Amino acid sequence: MERVWQQDYQEGVPYEIDADAYQSLPQVFDHACERFADRDAFRCMGASLTFSDFEARARDFAAFLQNDLGLQKGDRVALMMPNVIQYPVALYGVLRAGLVAVNVNPLYTARELELQLVDARPRAIVIVENFCATLAQVRGHTSLEHIVVTSLGDMLGFPKRPLVNFVVRHIKKMVPKWEINDAIGWRDALHRGSSGKLAPPTLDGGDLAFLQYTGGTTGQAKGARLSHRNMIANLEQISAWLQREEGREVVITPLPLYHIFSLTANLLTFVKHGGTNVLITNPRDIPTFVKTLRSEAFTAMTGVNTLFNALLQNEDFRKLDFSQLNLAVGGGMAVQRAVAERWQRLTGTPLIEGYGLTETSPVVAANPLNIESFTGSIGLPLPSTDVSIRDPEEGHELGADEPGELCVRGPQVMDGYWEKEDATAAVFYEGGWFRTGDVATIDDRGWLRIVDRMKDMILVSGFNVTPSEVEDVAVMYEGVMEAACVGVPDPEGGGELVKLFVVPEAGVELDVDSVREHCRANLTGYKVPRQIEIRDELPKTNVGKILRRALRDED
Repeated sequence: MERVWQQDYQEGVPYEIDADAYQSLPQVFDHACERFADRDAFRCMGASLTFSDFEARARDFAAFLQNDLGLQKGDRVALMMPNVIQYPVALYGVLRAGLVAVNVNPLYTARELELQLVDARPRAIVIVENFCATLAQVRGHTSLEHIVVTSLGDMLGFPKRPLVNFVVRHIKKMVPKWEINDAIGWRDALHRGSSGKLAPPTLDGGDLAFLQYTGGTTGQAKGARLSHRNMIANLEQISAWLQREEGREVVITPLPLYHIFSLTANLLTFVKHGGTNVLITNPRDIPTFVKTLRSEAFTAMTGVNTLFNALLQNEDFRKLDFSQLNLAVGGGMAVQRAVAERWQRLTGTPLIEGYGLTETSPVVAANPLNIESFTGSIGLPLPSTDVSIRDPEEGHELGADEPGELCVRGPQVMDGYWEKEDATAAVFYEGGWFRTGDVATIDDRGWLRIVDRMKDMILVSGFNVTPSEVEDVAVMYEGVMEAACVGVPDPEGGGELVKLFVVPEAGVELDVDSVREHCRANLTGYKVPRQIEIRDELPKTNVGKILRRALRDED
């Protein structure tokens, strides 16, 4: 449709961006490190890393990958870390060496980790030792040749480094026993790379930068192929929309950097503009999180609805100084009006809601920064972005305020899924239109609203949960004949929670707690069913297909 939404753009936001403003992501990093050399790029657990040191450590790691590990342009490297300074250093090093980053959720179970590593086939992985026991279980089934292991405190300097590592290992006992005989230490890798020569390969926008995994609607997660141009395009779109002040911003980064939202909106965006990312390693520890906020004059923060809600419940958070805060962005899941209104009353800053997907690098639309209060809309399409609301059955475009499938076209949209041609073909219309699977409306001025989700995907605190994956795990449990999984409203934090329906085999009495423990042993925490209901039968079509929507509608 015609870009009517541009009439409501905030002053100064261009209609188009230059997706070729940079040749590659390393060029973005190089430019920022040169311009803001003495400024802190990252702070975490009381330590800091300037842009100059960020560049130097990443160069060392890139040289290590090239010279010591012999990795070649296009090889994949998995990154399995929470928010610690090692992550951006490793990421910059990977990209600078012409390699492809494969982000991995560090909370994966062995089964989940094996599935992703087998699919992506990385030659190397950088992993925090807390998760090495999981990797050790599956390493023999993967293509991994090299394992670089770091400890949480490895970038904190002396004497904090050994102290933190001792506490994590021996006091808090957060590191399960593991054994990987050929593992290489992070600090050793940097030391070895510091004496090596880096030969950066020539990169262009079409080269692959990330395999970013997203939950599939029918089974195993798929790797979205995100090129350097995809990521740079979205980076330019976000930069144009936010109009950040150069070299002065301090952004709080609590969402994991392995998630596409935090990766682009926080790490890449604020590095580009010389901002400081304050990395929160464990945002679930609200008291420690708030203690960190108390010591920072932060100007920006991103999060999901559940996180904002948890902070608002904390008495010490409500006592903080918000005088420097000028930007708060909610993404990953719908922002609740009650949470947004309470946030604005407390901080004086509106909560800006946006919308995106892994396949779109991720941002498609956002509310303008000049809104005075919560709109309940996901806002307007970003510059150089086209949207179309289409009939999901016929594919033709619908009119204003008619609900249909939201389809997106723009330079930030992936070219497809990794080695899955059929899955790629299923999500694209002719002309490069990506089918989001979300039901939306657009009004006559171009404001978008999400109405429903066509696909069965469950959204838990910004993370996708594939119903069939939970069901497959459930029926592995002895005595379970059938299972169906749906998302139901979460009464505590908004969004959704996972509900599982199971049918026992004849004569079997199932114990709900035992089924849940089985799921917990095989699924990441956010995928584990919060509610489990035992039934005699499940609703089905006349051909025997389980009707998840009927179960969801009951709730």
